[in-house]
Amino acid sequence: MMEFRIDDMSCGHCVGMVTRTIKALDPQATVDIDLAKKTVKVESRADRAGLSEALAEAGYPPAPAEPG
Repeated sequence: MMEFRIDDMSCGHCVGMVTRTIKALDPQATVDIDLAKKTVKVESRADRAGLSEALAEAGYPPAPAEPG
């Protein structure tokens, strides 16, 4: 399971676009979005870098991963 923080998500349209972007890369992906926390949890065979790049190209760049 991968988790992304997407600070630019602010509405239902954003949620739909993020979901469609992920599903375009992996139609079998499971996507769980918490708009209030601006987080996206993804279970996918696509790699993190590919998902991050696709999200950024769609206008929803993930925030850098926090060290930890």
